[in-house]
Amino acid sequence: MVSPGASLAESGGAGSAFARSRPSFLPRQLSDEELALFIDAGQRREVVPREMIFRKGELGRAMFVIESGTIQLEFGDGMPDKLIGAREFFGELALFIGNHARVANAVAAETTVLRVIEHAAFETLLQTQAPLLAQFMRRSFSYLVASEQQLIQNLKRRNEDLLVTLDSLRQTQTQLSTAERLVRTDELTGLCNRRGLYHFLDELRTRRDASLRLGLLLVDIDHFKQINDHYGHLTGDIALRAVAREVQQAAGANDLPCRLGGDEFALLVQIRDAEELRDRASQIAGGVRALRFHAPAEGLIVTASVGGSLCHETSDWSAWYSDSDCALYLVKGEGGDNYRVIA
Repeated sequence: MVSPGASLAESGGAGSAFARSRPSFLPRQLSDEELALFIDAGQRREVVPREMIFRKGELGRAMFVIESGTIQLEFGDGMPDKLIGAREFFGELALFIGNHARVANAVAAETTVLRVIEHAAFETLLQTQAPLLAQFMRRSFSYLVASEQQLIQNLKRRNEDLLVTLDSLRQTQTQLSTAERLVRTDELTGLCNRRGLYHFLDELRTRRDASLRLGLLLVDIDHFKQINDHYGHLTGDIALRAVAREVQQAAGANDLPCRLGGDEFALLVQIRDAEELRDRASQIAGGVRALRFHAPAEGLIVTASVGGSLCHETSDWSAWYSDSDCALYLVKGEGGDNYRVIA
């Protein structure tokens, strides 16, 4: 929300006046036009709390739009669950490619009204509402491609780690390379640490895309000491790793997500403008807010404050950090669970 006299800063979060006056749609949120179209075309289905919409692994033939209420996506394999709410959609790959295996259980977190878009209805929309459907599918595919690219990057890193480890048993030089890499990596989260950040900054000139701006986001877990005090440090570590994944998912291939220490994270990004930086900040804050945990962290709700700024080319890291930290301080002072970006 833009406060009076503060034209350089904007923030976003649940219930803010800014969100009411100018919605900033996340990748999986529908525009007003898209929402109206799918509500008109879809079959209404009301589900009660804990009702299963579909199970992981089963083949799907329909997409779902949430008209009201909340759905919990349960991915399993040690990954935190995710809550999605009104205006959001899920299961779209079943329409795009047909008989797609679901990647999570979808369960109603509360009484929820869904619109079920079957294959035949979607085909009709393609014929009668082609421009709007093209816009929807383009954005959906962009989100899916970005997610797949991130997964490929993660798998690539794991594969490289394995090769380095195997090589290190045979070659002292590889052992030294592995040691150097580990020195620059945070052991708990797998993100870069401060050493990795400074190494990245040293090489930034060669990594830069001259057509893009640099932006810095600082992420701080709200009331982290209370999490440790109430749930214990092992649960605190679970929360840190989960937030680290949200920061990682907001990073592009040439960006640097890192853990600065304690419960403070940073994301140095190459973006087009301040609006894209706000979208990244909103994605992180919303992603953290939607995390749900299993035992021993069952019942834990985690939120984060995000402060960011565009990086002036003539300044250095300390100035970039100071600007973003000022934005973060404002968010924390307003109660947290929000973001603010200084352009």
